[in-house]
Order: sequence, then structure tokens, then C-alpha cells
Amino acid sequence: MRGESGRRVVVTGLGAVSGIGVGTAEFLAGLRAGKSAARPVTAFDTEGFEHAMACEVPDFEPGRWIHHLDVENLGRASQFSVAAARMAVADAGVAEDALRALPSLISIGTTDGESGDLDQLVETEVDLGPERMDPTVARRVPAGRLSAVIAAEFGLSRTEAVTLPTACAAGNYAIGYGYDAIRGGDVEIALCGGADALCRKTFTGFYRLGTIAPERCQPFDKDRKGILTGEGAGVLVLESLESALARGARIYAEVLGYGLNCDADHPVAPNQDSVARCMRLALDDARIKPEEVDFISAHGTGTRANDITEARAIRQVFGDAAPPRTVSIKSMIGHSMGAAGALASIACALALTEGFIPPTINHEETDPECGLDVVPNEAVDAELRVVQNNGLAFGGNNAVVIFGKRGTDWN
Repeated sequence: MRGESGRRVVVTGLGAVSGIGVGTAEFLAGLRAGKSAARPVTAFDTEGFEHAMACEVPDFEPGRWIHHLDVENLGRASQFSVAAARMAVADAGVAEDALRALPSLISIGTTDGESGDLDQLVETEVDLGPERMDPTVARRVPAGRLSAVIAAEFGLSRTEAVTLPTACAAGNYAIGYGYDAIRGGDVEIALCGGADALCRKTFTGFYRLGTIAPERCQPFDKDRKGILTGEGAGVLVLESLESALARGARIYAEVLGYGLNCDADHPVAPNQDSVARCMRLALDDARIKPEEVDFISAHGTGTRANDITEARAIRQVFGDAAPPRTVSIKSMIGHSMGAAGALASIACALALTEGFIPPTINHEETDPECGLDVVPNEAVDAELRVVQNNGLAFGGNNAVVIFGKRGTDWN
């Protein structure tokens, strides 16, 4: 808890792989412009689906970022994970030999692991028999590789590499894990985030639930029709404030605190009281009053169940009169599953640094049952001090992270 003794934790490096841009500069430009990543699915055969739009990462070139591993031995999600980590470490200005000398943590959240590879293996087994399954693809499947391959890419032996499978909240879980490790002095640097690649299994699951939108994602809109699945990765470099100041690092934001809970109520339906309780846990941990939050990066999937429940939980915590402006970048990048919380956290850090709030695009009319200012369609300039990032997952797994602007007392 922030109220106890411990080191302050800051974000000094960002790495983003998304449908609206690969690299922090492109991702930032996409956020500012309200760019949409929606396009027809190419990752798998969509015959039999009435509609098949998603938010893929186009023209991804893993060789630009992966220098020491054989790309063919990595599944697509692992490629995203390593690439985002490479970008984040470079952005933080940490040399590889210095990184290897430090006790470190790698925590990567995921929903699907390498389910795209599993899709391929199952298809081969059904069509041709198990003896025809590709052993290289089979070796890529274990979800633990999403973090372990980062350690292998950088040659890190003084590290803990953990993959957290808490679905759509996993990126925030991973950041919370890194925050605790830095704050408690267990490690000196943490590479935290999430990664997932588009796969038939997850697309089909949401499609059968009736929650895949035919063309676009419209969070909090009265005519929303569901989610668009997405893919990508986000990795943040966390270190202590003392370390960042000592090496003259650029500081994007401070991690003020976080909250986790699980309502264990329903496999897919969110629980309003539990979501509200998680937000209060995060605010209490950060020692932040609700009125100090300048905007909320919502989970904001674009389904009726999520949007209304999350909006009601926000008003339950922040009051009905004037809750903070609340946006969903899933309107731009789709629901990137385990990467969602990490990419949204990067958006929060950039918003604090650059002084703007990204928009909720595709917005026509706010659902009166939501009743929030969702910053429709165009980014707005804003002086920000505190932002909140919500992550809500199936099974009632909730994770909320609070970020703060660089303090005047840090010089």
C-alpha cells in the first residue's frame, strides 16, 4: 500500500504494438487523430461468419525489433511481446548490458497466449491427423513464453519472468505486479504489460455470444452493437523515482497505486458493486480522492452489459453530478484482450505527458443509461494531473491503475 514505507514508482519507457500504430510515436499520433484500426479479418478463414471485422496490426515486421531470437520460433503474440519490450527498453534509454546487470521483473498479461498457433494445430489434427502437426508450432504454444522470450531476447538471468492469464484485465495486473516489486525493493527495473494476437477461438466465442459488432466499436453509444476483437502488445518500463532521477531518465508518469478484486459472481457478466469496489481500492491505495481524477480510461468494450455496468459503477464512486470524462480507446484499437490494459496505460502516460485526452470515436449519441462525457470523436487538450485506467475481465477479475503527472518535487 502507498501509505506504507516504500519507493515511489515511475514509468520511464513505453513500447506499443497496435492497429493504429507500431511504436510510441505512431501510437500517440493515432490516439490524437482518433484513428480506427477496423478492417476485414485476415488472420484466419472467416467463411461462415456473416460479418468479420477486427483490429489487426497490419504489416508487422518482427525482424525490426527482434534481434537475438529466431522469429520463426515465436508465435505472433510472443513476437508482439518482444517487440514492445525492445521499444520500451530503448525508449527508457537503458543499455542491454546495464539491464542484464540489474535484478529485474518481466510481467506480461494475456488472455489467449498463442491460441492462434493452437487453432492451427487443431485444424491440422482434425484434417490430417496428429502426426502431421508442426513441432515448431507446438513448441511455440506455452503461454509462459510471452514473458520468457523477453528474458531470452535480452539475455536476462537476474530476472523473474511471469505471465499473468487474468484475461482482459491482465495488462493492469501485470503493471500492479511490477509496481509492488519496484516499490518493495525486490527488483530495480520491471518490464510490464500485456500481449495477444487475433485468433479464431476468441473471435468465434464472442461471435456466438452475439457481441461482435458488424463494422465498428461504439462504446457508450446508444446504438452500439458490440466489440471488435483486436491484437497487439504494450510494455512499460517501471523503476524507482530515485533510479530515474539518478540516471536523468525521461519520466512519463508516476504509478500512484492500483486495486485488484474478483467478485466470483458470473463467468461473463460484470458486477457493478465489485467494479466500484475495485476503483475505490485503487484510489485508496494511491491516496487520491475521487474529485482529483481528471479522466478515466474505461474498459469500455462497446457491449450493453459492460458499458452500462461500468458507467453506473463510475457514478457510484464519483457521484452522479459530474463524474470524470470517461473514454474508451477500444473504439480505435478494438479489444486487444490481455494487451488492452497495457495499451490503455500507455495512452494514460502519454495523455499526462502531452496534455490531452484521447477520444471515443464512432460516437453518435451517448446512451442515457451511461450518462458520461466520453470525449466524442475528437481529442481535447487538457491539463491533467491524475488519470485512472480500468480493466475488467471475465470471471469478475478487475484491475484498476492510477497514474499521476510528473511532480514538481522531483527535481
